Amino acid sequence: MKFKDELRKHLEGEEFWTVITFKTPYGPRETMDRLAEEIQKLGWKVGFKANWWTSEIPYGLIRIDISQGEREKIVLGRWILSNECKLIRIDNLEFEEGKEEFFKMVDSISATLIHDSTIRTMREQY
Repeated sequence: MKFKDELRKHLEGEEFWTVITFKTPYGPRETMDRLAEEIQKLGWKVGFKANWWTSEIPYGLIRIDISQGEREKIVLGRWILSNECKLIRIDNLEFEEGKEEFFKMVDSISATLIHDSTIRTMREQY
């Protein structure tokens, strides 16, 4: 990841959520792991991480819950598959605003997945 300095600056903010929108050339798992590694290099402890993505439209959402001493934050990484790693935007959000953004993104990805033929077939079998 090439935006460690920007990330550091935003993680120092008082807001509970830090939302990063970026392009990545890596797959979902590697993108999540690389973002978590960058956060750990900045002195934060990763307590939880998860990744939601779609297959037909190459984008996804990473949630990483972090702590540093008594401070806790949640990092959301909105990513889109590309041929480069590039920061598009980074924002800090208050608790309620960040929670709404998180649920909106998960709903967006889930709605796309409902129409995925593989998932439909799996649902019909179980």
